[in-house]
Amino acid sequence: MTLTLGFSPCPNDTFIFDALVNGGNAGSDLQFETVLEDVQTLNEWAAQDKLDVTKLSFPALFQNSDRYRLLNVGAALGKGVGPLLIARRLVDLPSPEHCTVAIPGENTTANFLLHHAFPTIKQRVPMLFSEIEDAVLNGQVDMGVIIHENRFTYHQKGLLKVADLGEVWEHHTNAAIPLGCIAIKRSLGEDVAKRVETAIRESLIHSFEHYPALSDYVKQHAQAMEESVMRQHIELYVNNYTMEFGEEGRQAIDTFARIYTEQLGQPAPRLWE
Repeated sequence: MTLTLGFSPCPNDTFIFDALVNGGNAGSDLQFETVLEDVQTLNEWAAQDKLDVTKLSFPALFQNSDRYRLLNVGAALGKGVGPLLIARRLVDLPSPEHCTVAIPGENTTANFLLHHAFPTIKQRVPMLFSEIEDAVLNGQVDMGVIIHENRFTYHQKGLLKVADLGEVWEHHTNAAIPLGCIAIKRSLGEDVAKRVETAIRESLIHSFEHYPALSDYVKQHAQAMEESVMRQHIELYVNNYTMEFGEEGRQAIDTFARIYTEQLGQPAPRLWE
């Protein structure tokens, strides 16, 4: 069976899927046609039913839980992993309700955490996550919400942290932050979902067995990054929750889903069925 598979080119995702894509999963009978895209693009494609298996932000999963189901592997979930709100300087910032803020996509966890922490900010400008730092630097926006490797490098450009949106969430909930997950079309059925889950977990185990060495596959999709930053990225976003949620991870996802649906007036998603 051949399935379409979408994930981001970020080191945490290429680390997870490396063996699956490049033949390290010798025992798997599944084949995958892979597409590497920004997570907001993948979020938008979910509404179009475009891919069989896909990385999604948790809000995008909630919005499409009638057609996609959550897999218990491959997630970015944890504490100290949240997005950062940054600015070029603080002294001239207008009040929050008058700020323009760049966000890495409307359906991202980062955007919801901004809403949770600063509900009066209304002027949000969606853009590719890798363009947000420059948009703040050149004054296109007042502030920006950064994710991925930018949280390790923003200070090198002279940018300042206004708030750690993940810290705000953890303070309010005492729960880990569900950033992104892997989902599969419900129409493929339970058996295929379990086989995909097993294949992804075996791929992740393969990468852990060879770490801290970085494969050419990880490096080629992170060309602008130093290897030390790649490892920081992997070590922050790939953890025990990535292998499987466990009870604590499931509770964190339930907490996020409850607050998300309450604050935005959305219907409760289908998560564990």
